[in-house]
Amino acid sequence: MIFRETDLNGVFIIEPEIIQDDRGFFACSWTPREFDEHGLNARLRQCNISFNKRSGTVRGMHFQNKPHQEAKLVRCTQGAIYDVAIDLRSDSPTRYQWVGAELTSDNHRMLYIPEGFAHGYQTLADSTEIFYQMSEFYHPESTGGVRWNDPAFDLTWPLAVTVIAERDATYPLIDRTNVAAP
Repeated sequence: MIFRETDLNGVFIIEPEIIQDDRGFFACSWTPREFDEHGLNARLRQCNISFNKRSGTVRGMHFQNKPHQEAKLVRCTQGAIYDVAIDLRSDSPTRYQWVGAELTSDNHRMLYIPEGFAHGYQTLADSTEIFYQMSEFYHPESTGGVRWNDPAFDLTWPLAVTVIAERDATYPLIDRTNVAAP
């Protein structure tokens, strides 16, 4: 696997090294050893699949609060997404900054998002499926989020938003001077 750290410390775009032959290809998408070597949380507690019918759907920006913070490894297995991570770590020099990456079923890229980040994505194609690996179990009492269009982050989404859950659309706007890290 090829690990490329983004401008936000701890967030990586990971590309599998594809071995092709007449049958197609083979690639490794996760090994604890390689994640450990890059200082990433390699614990795997839960895997989820998300399917989205329509292009322009936004899911996010979600996180889990302490003590159940989670790292995520996100891969698009069908269709395409624009995947986004926002740094909410209180001690980070890049706090409130974000990074986005296009993940598609064709490019096979993954985005690693460490603890302390909000995460979300927008679908770029109809019938898009995403596979998540998380370092922590889901704890509903620890869930939180920030608004997908909060001016404090100045996020730029590639498409107009066509579908969004009420919860995601109505998170309160943050006060940059008074936001606890997740």
